[in-house]
Amino acid sequence: MEQRNPVMITVAAPLQDNSQKTTQIDHLPLHRIPQRPPKKRSHLLAHRHEALLFCDKRHSPLADMPGSVYESSNLDRGGGNRKKKIEEFSRSSREKLVQSKNKMFSKFTSILQHAVEALAPSLPLQEDFVYHWKAITHYYIETSDDKAPVTDTNIPSHLEQMLDILTQEEEERESGETGPCMEYLLHHKILETLFTLGKADCPPGMKQQVLTFYTKLLGRIHQPLLPHINVHRPVQKLIRLCGEVLAAPTENEEIQFLCIVCAKLKQDPYLVNFFLENKARRPEAQSPGGPVGARGGLASPDTGQPHGDQPPAPGEEPQAGAAAAAGGSPANSRSSNNNHSSNNYNLVTSLLNLTRSPDGRVVVKACEGLMLLVSLPEPAAAKCLTENTELVDLLTDRLSGFYKALPTSMDPLDIETVESVNWGLDVYNLKDDAAIFAGKRGLISFLSWLDYCDQLIKEAQKSAATVMARAVRERFFIPVMEPQLMQTSEVGILTSTALLNRIIRQVTSEALLQEMVYFLLGEEREAETPTGVTRYPLRHRLIEHCDHLSDEISIMTLRLFEQLIQKPSQHILFSLLLRSLEERNYLENKPAEEPLENGLAHDAVDLEEDPLFGDDPSADGRLSGSDWLSPSPSQSPDHGKTDGKTEVHKIVNSFLCLVPDEAKSSYHVEGTGYDTYLRDAHRQFRDYCGVCQRWDWRGTPKPIEKCDLDRPFFEGHFLKVLFDRMGRVLDQPYEVNLQVTSVLSKLCLLPHPHMHEYLLDPYINLAPGCRSLFSVIVRVVGDLMLRIQRIPDFTPKLLLVRKRLLGLEPEGVNVDHMTLLEGVIVLEEFCKELAAIAFVKFHATATSSP
Repeated sequence: MEQRNPVMITVAAPLQDNSQKTTQIDHLPLHRIPQRPPKKRSHLLAHRHEALLFCDKRHSPLADMPGSVYESSNLDRGGGNRKKKIEEFSRSSREKLVQSKNKMFSKFTSILQHAVEALAPSLPLQEDFVYHWKAITHYYIETSDDKAPVTDTNIPSHLEQMLDILTQEEEERESGETGPCMEYLLHHKILETLFTLGKADCPPGMKQQVLTFYTKLLGRIHQPLLPHINVHRPVQKLIRLCGEVLAAPTENEEIQFLCIVCAKLKQDPYLVNFFLENKARRPEAQSPGGPVGARGGLASPDTGQPHGDQPPAPGEEPQAGAAAAAGGSPANSRSSNNNHSSNNYNLVTSLLNLTRSPDGRVVVKACEGLMLLVSLPEPAAAKCLTENTELVDLLTDRLSGFYKALPTSMDPLDIETVESVNWGLDVYNLKDDAAIFAGKRGLISFLSWLDYCDQLIKEAQKSAATVMARAVRERFFIPVMEPQLMQTSEVGILTSTALLNRIIRQVTSEALLQEMVYFLLGEEREAETPTGVTRYPLRHRLIEHCDHLSDEISIMTLRLFEQLIQKPSQHILFSLLLRSLEERNYLENKPAEEPLENGLAHDAVDLEEDPLFGDDPSADGRLSGSDWLSPSPSQSPDHGKTDGKTEVHKIVNSFLCLVPDEAKSSYHVEGTGYDTYLRDAHRQFRDYCGVCQRWDWRGTPKPIEKCDLDRPFFEGHFLKVLFDRMGRVLDQPYEVNLQVTSVLSKLCLLPHPHMHEYLLDPYINLAPGCRSLFSVIVRVVGDLMLRIQRIPDFTPKLLLVRKRLLGLEPEGVNVDHMTLLEGVIVLEEFCKELAAIAFVKFHATATSSP
């Protein structure tokens, strides 16, 4: 077998002049040799040069020249036979062979370079740093093949070595001290040069290498680099290159780079001012040529499609959450002509472009970057963010797009019970979902994007949060949701109300919650009047739905309001309740010293004179009102004081004794006593106090002499509907009654003195024509006493129904008067709950008073 002679390259001794030292190699021009640092070379270092030259000769323009050292050596080794065999290959085959050889030599070069560097004596860091940078620049001087990918060169290895040197230099120096390598990088504008190479993407893949270098440099170096003009200026230029092309091969590197910039700005927010670029001062922004010059605002990514609206393909369902944001909005791609003329927050612009990526991981990272930027406290950045970028459009357009993609009819239970979704974490597998229903995929997408909007506004700088929340109200709630809530179709009302309930439950940001409340209830502050309830149509319609002919709509709307009154918003409670009770004109405008009539205050609820409790010849065996109400204490003369401090035991007994013994069934079943409600009442009241303590609520009722008692009292539209519903508790379905009493008990827990007084004090002197919660229940009990007498075996039937509701008895034969019996049970339990709430609240008030 013929033995091949290796290529012989003789190395001469180093020559020295006044300017620099160079290593001369016989048979090669001097420009082929990378300049080395001014240091005496050793024998091993010379061998290092030999190895690198041997491995890099394939890139030399001399390699293909006839008569060169490379050509002659190849002829010697291969002879005519090798040349003849090569000529037998087709042109395409030869190209493939060259590519595979290049890859092989690239790997060999990298391995050999590391081996030589390990054997060679170590150089000072700066000399080694300069050497690697010179090696990169000499590649562009020497190479003639600009189509070979960068991975077939030593450029990635040299860049990595430069990063390692910079990292090592910082570790060896005191904190904050700049070393000579970093000074060399800044002084010689290496980042500017790398940006130019990355922009040209020469050799192919260089942009990817530059992005990686920038990312690692900013991530590894702890000293602040961005304040240097030779850092933040090329960083700003590189930012403008990101997101230009949709689904580009460099997307992962682009998003990593943008996110590390965002993280650095989060650490030092003042640095963001370097990135609020004035477009008018940027020359390349005015030039019509080049991809960057065309980006005045949020440029549409190059998708190969014409500009304009790009709705999803027919039958295509949006992906879930932030990862699905790429195709969620019909307005994802916009012409640059629609952008603001002063759009100069390029970091936001590039991130917004990357939120349209088909790669869900890229989208999530872009959303994370935007969240970091909106949280920066700099007012100028917040203003630029909301006024000169399309971030607001992104939020509202996608929210509208996901909502409109939902089915028009969905089961409220499915909407209510779908698992909680956090943006970016909603991994949804259609095949593994056992609880699949129509529209679940779209619902998860909508809720996930809503969660992102909510968290973004929650984290945002205050002025930016206000602008974004108002935009959600004006561009999503009003034009998209309100028509759905105002429609007359029962199916549509039910679905839209269930979705609204889920939205209320999910929103946590203060700014978005406030705008949502204004959307639902209006911003009026004056007291309600019976003729003014229709002033805000949506509020009026929602409250009316609490008393809808459809029990399902009523229950769902009552749940909505129950969810709403538990949100930490003072305006909710003021709009629904407190503005009607502010003047305490539910009290009778009479002197407190007025004598009592029959042991009761004037105009108090006197059951003897009530027609429901009057003499009835047909009801000989029934109890009189005074009989069943006898345990309730009569009003003492001291109760003329309207300080809301009636003795606790009197109030508790008043509620416990409202339902007569004939209509009680809880004492026949263990564990259903009044005390079971005390623990829940204490916990809920404590939670309410925690929510309301930052509001400017008075600790005591408004002084009676400062109240306008002459103004006609109107309990408000919301309380009116609830009282009307409570008055029909004996004739309504069990589920409706549970929801009505649940809402009322939440209102009774509110730690406001006027709510104490109006809802939980049975002994207040009501003004003529006024009603309170206690008076409504008294009327219901009076009706119940009349109807009990007409039902045979009332008590056994009542006990049977209670046990069935508790699951203690199996379902059997239908019981007559089922609705009435279930209503009586709900009434008894509600009175026990009110007694527990009264005890907890008045006890807390008494103990907190001086």
